Order: sequence, then structure tokens, then C-alpha cells
Amino acid sequence: MTWESARRRALSHVSVRIEAGQIVGALGPNGAGKSTLLGILATLLRPTAGAVRYGALASTQGAALRARIGVLGHDLFLYPELTARENLQFFAELYGCADPAAMASAALDTAGLADRGDDPVASFSRGMRQRVALERALIHRPRLVLLDEPFTGLDDASAAALLQRLHALRADGAMVVVATHDLDLADGLLDHALFLRDGRPAASVARPERLRSTYRDVMARPLNGGGA
Repeated sequence: MTWESARRRALSHVSVRIEAGQIVGALGPNGAGKSTLLGILATLLRPTAGAVRYGALASTQGAALRARIGVLGHDLFLYPELTARENLQFFAELYGCADPAAMASAALDTAGLADRGDDPVASFSRGMRQRVALERALIHRPRLVLLDEPFTGLDDASAAALLQRLHALRADGAMVVVATHDLDLADGLLDHALFLRDGRPAASVARPERLRSTYRDVMARPLNGGGA
């Protein structure tokens, strides 16, 4: 797939296949095209060339497709004046979940924030807001989960809990795409790594080991003509 704005080509000749029960990493420096890739997969951006296929669903199927996608980006999409519970219940209602109140309570338990559920999000630390936002993205049990720098602002305990959450999503058969700079936390997590540089694929590696050294090696290589 390719995507370009009026001024520059942000993504070019990228091809990736994601299977159920896989965690795929989109790795690369700032400006590599990671967020653009997630935007395309989330149907927020339309590729200017190429196509995205979602199993039996097409990207033009709108609400039916988006109901199966969960996104956590740089903007957490939380209402700071509302409590954590109110935020989660609101999004559960938007997605048409059967019991929004029960799902919000379960999400707070999963986030380890049951004791703060009735406090306004404005009073939370960045890490706590990140945990609520992750549960907001997962409240409707999506089958495709797109996470842009999900470890931002998390302390060690919260990061470990997030890793457990990602392993559980994989075990449940979800497809997870993680764009991250935190190679140490991603090491051993990924079923597949797509390395991007200057909007083009630099390498595609199944079950990468020693992720930081692999990243250094890949980024030191010259890019070929069109990528893989």
C-alpha cells in the first residue's frame, strides 16, 4: 500500500499480512510511516495506491468494519471531566455493547483501577489515563487492535500488565499491530516485525530475536529500490 499527501509520500510499497492470533510490530524512527500505516489499517486514511483487505469485509463497509477495530493512538479520546467509569460506559454504549455498565466495571478491574473508577480522568496521571484509554479501545472486544506507542507514560508495573493484556489478546485470536519505540518491552512479544524507514519497508522479520540489535542492523542497511 502507498499513501501520499499533497506535499510528500508518507508510505510506499508496504505489504504486510496479519493472521488471527498474531502480534505484529511496526518499528522505525520518527517519520518512518508507522502512524500512517496504523491510520490506513484503521480506515482513517485511504491508501492512494494498493488496497487493504479485512478477511471477508472491505474497507468500504464502514460501521460494520470499524465495529471490529480498536485503536489507541497519541490522542487518548477520553473526556477529562467524566469519571473513568463514565468514559468506559459511554464508549460501550457507542459500540452497542449489551451491558455497558457491567463492561465498564470489568474494564476497570482489568486496568487495575476499580478503586479510582468514580474519579474524574482529569485527576489521573498520564499512565493511568493510558490504561483507561486502552480499555476504551478494547471495550467492544475488537478483532483488529491497533496501538500507537501504547507503553508511553507507563511505569514498570503498568507496562508488565499491558504485556500480559497483549498476550491475552493474542491467545483470544485477535490481530494486534503495535507501533513502538520501546524495543526492550517489545522484545520477545512480536510474532512478526515490519521495519520501516522513510516511509518504505526496510525489512520484514518473523519472530525476531534480540530486537534491539536486529533493529540496529536493519536501520544500518541501505534501502533497496522499492522495498519488500
